[in-house]
Amino acid sequence: MLVDRHCHIDRHEFAKDLDGVVERAKAAGVGILVDISTRIRKFGEVKALVERFDNVYGSVGTHPHNAHEELDIPVSEIVRLSRHPKIVSIGEAGLDYFYKHSTPAAQAEGFRNHIAAARETGLPLEIHTRDADADTLAILKEERARGPFPAILHCFTGGRELAMGAVDLGLYVSFSGVISFKKSEALREIARDIPMERLLVETDAPFLAPEPYRGKLNEPAYIVHTAKALAAVKGVSEDEIARTTTENFFRLFTKVPRPASCHEASA
Repeated sequence: MLVDRHCHIDRHEFAKDLDGVVERAKAAGVGILVDISTRIRKFGEVKALVERFDNVYGSVGTHPHNAHEELDIPVSEIVRLSRHPKIVSIGEAGLDYFYKHSTPAAQAEGFRNHIAAARETGLPLEIHTRDADADTLAILKEERARGPFPAILHCFTGGRELAMGAVDLGLYVSFSGVISFKKSEALREIARDIPMERLLVETDAPFLAPEPYRGKLNEPAYIVHTAKALAAVKGVSEDEIARTTTENFFRLFTKVPRPASCHEASA
């Protein structure tokens, strides 16, 4: 079984064929999907989605692009919303200096608020970081000194220092379809050195479809191609990558119950 632990199937691109998207994922062996929140004020859309599908879970949080819009939402509210039985992670939050839709100061404040929520709840934080490696790592080190919290570098495309620094802090590193792109050799070299027990895979659908679907609308079923690319990088079988990343997921996402089939596969 594979897990797509970071996708955005609540987006408008999937509205007309949402049942088909979920069914195609199941047919491809993707047993669990986690739909990721980008605006707390639109949390109702995530909540409706996770209540509609048995195998879909969700998060609560504010994307760094939207950080300036939701700094008035207290950590206590993030924590309260996370108590829903199918909300299993915090975020995504972090720093994005590529677009800078929010100021760096607003993004940093939002990032720290979400870290506080992850620390209080014990739910893993989905970290978005782009062109902000040094500041991301600095905040992670500062906040780690205040107390531990579980976290993932989602859709990792950063540099070696950030990846290894995050692993040293106990974080997980998640790879998307970008790892399959022809020009991603530097990223593949970093992935080769990430310990197997810290690896995760995701689609970030509808974005970043892996080869051979690059440039098309991405969907959770395509995670099999990301897993295949990562298996090649690590020099292991696709089955081993599926087994390892799924075990890593359940170790980190402790709120998600294991399907019976996963228990049988692990036995």
